[in-house]
This record gives sequence, structure tokens and C-alpha cells, in this order.
Amino acid sequence: MDDTESTTTSADENTGNLCDNPTRDTLAEGLLGLLKPTVDQLDDRVRATRISQLELKQQIDSLNEELLKVRESLNNHPDLDPYVKKLITCKHKVTVVLNILQASQDRLNQIRRMVEKDKPKVKVISEPLPEPEQGTSGVSDKGSIN
Repeated sequence: MDDTESTTTSADENTGNLCDNPTRDTLAEGLLGLLKPTVDQLDDRVRATRISQLELKQQIDSLNEELLKVRESLNNHPDLDPYVKKLITCKHKVTVVLNILQASQDRLNQIRRMVEKDKPKVKVISEPLPEPEQGTSGVSDKGSIN
């Protein structure tokens, strides 16, 4: 019986370590502190890049329209066809990059939500657990089996 009691006490002590581990809490807070600014900076840069890509796409569309007008005004337009094709290809590439950036920003937003969601858990983990109340017999409830 002494072995069982010592094992139970040991298991209770190990459980206490899982809930109140200052090293793990400090590590979690440190990781969150390191990751959040990086994610925020990445998100800002992706947003700025997306805006630049949209502006570039608009300029390409505008240039494409102008070239089409020039082409229509000139009945002899064989020289412009390769350039129009290049612009269409470039527009397609910009659209692909824009889609990739959108997907990346969606992922970053999801990471940000996950980081924000985990912040309360880190606070709860770092709070000390209340001391167990002693029963009328004077023996702690820690060792009892339910």
C-alpha cells in the first residue's frame, strides 16, 4: 500500500507541474512575443505588395486599352500584335501573383487569429492554481481517489 500511495503522490506532483510550469509559460510567451511582430510585419508587407500589384494591374489594363485604340486607329497593325500578346501574358502573370498574395494574406490572417486565440490560454496557464481545501479529517483531497 505504501507503494501505491507514493505513486499517487508522485502522479499528483507531475500533474501539478503540467499546469504550473514557469519555464513552459515563459517559453510560450517568448514565442508569441517573437512571432506576433513578424506576422504583423509580413501582413503589412503583403498588403502593400497587393496594393502595388493592383495598381500595376490597373496600369497594364489602361495601357492595353490605349494600345488597342492605337491599333484600331491604324489599319496596319501587324507590329503591335506581339506587344498586345505580351501585355496579355503579363496581365495573366500579375493576376496569378495577386492570387498567390491573397492566399498568403489569408494564411497570415489565420495565423494572427490563432495567435490571438492562444493568448488567453497562455494567461490562464500562467495563473497559479488555487490550493486544495483540506477535509474535516485534516488530510488533503489530493491523495484521494474518486
